[in-house]
Amino acid sequence: MDQQTKAALKQDNFIEVTGTSIHWANENRRSVITTSVILLVVVLIAVGSVTIYNRRSEAAATDFGAAMQAYQTPLAAPGQQVPPGTKTYSSVNERAKAANELFNQVADKYSMTPSGKLAHYFSGLTYMEEGQNQSAEDALKSVANGWNKDLGGLAKLSLAQLYHQTGRDQLAVDTYNDLVAKPTSTVPSGIAQLQLAELYQAENKPAEARKIYAQLSDKDAKGAAGAIAKQKLNPNAAPQMQQ
Repeated sequence: MDQQTKAALKQDNFIEVTGTSIHWANENRRSVITTSVILLVVVLIAVGSVTIYNRRSEAAATDFGAAMQAYQTPLAAPGQQVPPGTKTYSSVNERAKAANELFNQVADKYSMTPSGKLAHYFSGLTYMEEGQNQSAEDALKSVANGWNKDLGGLAKLSLAQLYHQTGRDQLAVDTYNDLVAKPTSTVPSGIAQLQLAELYQAENKPAEARKIYAQLSDKDAKGAAGAIAKQKLNPNAAPQMQQ
């Protein structure tokens, strides 16, 4: 085969390969462009979602702060002298009702934000202060069963107190024991044990209470809970300074 023929064959192969590549590119160009556009849209949505979430979180924090301000408003009896311009409520019930409305607004509007979840917990607390026991129980159970274990621990602690207040002491005991078995950073096991011991004392079960105090004083000998337990076991003893 002479050089001219070889050159012609190479040129034909090049043209064929090039033509095939161009044909493939033309056929797949729309798919490539579509995929690129989809990826770009996903990125833009992600960035936009983060921005929106941050803005909503800031708004939620502001509204939660207003609700907390209402919840911490001082009480004043009718006719009591207060500084000019000072907002007051005449009773715990009145204050709780006002704060509860604000907490519920935050919890409903910003349910996916940290402030919204915290507002849900405070909604349960203010329902308790209002005497709305069923609403309080529903709200606190919802928080207790949520993914935030630290907030859930606080909700369980409040639930146990609610159970005791409404004459369901066995449920309170079970809830305290659950907190002892599964403590959180917000409700250490020692706190749950102290609350359980106080419940036993309220039930006129001093032996059960002393058993818990004795266990806790040994288990947490140098801790705050252990110090309280020792004081409960020997109330006439002078408190010892921690080294």
